[in-house]
Amino acid sequence: MVLAFCGLLLVISARAADGDDLRGSDILELSDLVRAEERRVQELEAQVADLTKEIEDYAADNSDSQTDEVNRQIEEMMPEAGLTPVEGPALSVTLDDAPLPANLDEESDDYNVEDYLVHQQDLQGVVNALWAGGAEAMTVMDQRIVSTSTIRCVGSVLLLHGRTFYPPYTITAIGDADAMRDALGSSPAVREYRSWADLVGLRYDVADEGTVTMPAYTGTIGGGSTS
Repeated sequence: MVLAFCGLLLVISARAADGDDLRGSDILELSDLVRAEERRVQELEAQVADLTKEIEDYAADNSDSQTDEVNRQIEEMMPEAGLTPVEGPALSVTLDDAPLPANLDEESDDYNVEDYLVHQQDLQGVVNALWAGGAEAMTVMDQRIVSTSTIRCVGSVLLLHGRTFYPPYTITAIGDADAMRDALGSSPAVREYRSWADLVGLRYDVADEGTVTMPAYTGTIGGGSTS
């Protein structure tokens, strides 16, 4: 019962989330960002503990028929919230940094080191395009993505669900492959990344993965915990 109500809370949170602005220009130290993420996880876990107590109290005060109806509704919503494993045909997109030229002048007005790196807006652009293409479930670096997941990058380091990852980055989505390819092709963010890929050698590979099984999301409500 407790897990079921937590599932309902995650569904509500996912539907209400407006998302983060992932195109900010602030330069953050990785260690500071990790510490901030750890504090956020601790705060969320405390909130979950409080909510769990409330849920248990509610369950004790309501009839079995009411509880069964709530459980039925939650079970219907759990796939949408990413709380159940999903199996189906998948498409993967792999992004990677470009090799740095030996004679790169960091003071050049044309290109600098940042132009050769995969940034969070590039990852988010691919993720958004795949959702727009009808993706039913998605992973980034084998981490199940839900509406409240936050993708953050510091330099070429990806922070996701309290963990750090390094390129190449692989995003895998279950759904109609043709529709997702069309969505990638029509996405302005993806087109911009591919233009830079042509200019400086950033990697952009799209591949059919056959049938894959994605794990359920196991993080705390809010998407900031370790999954």
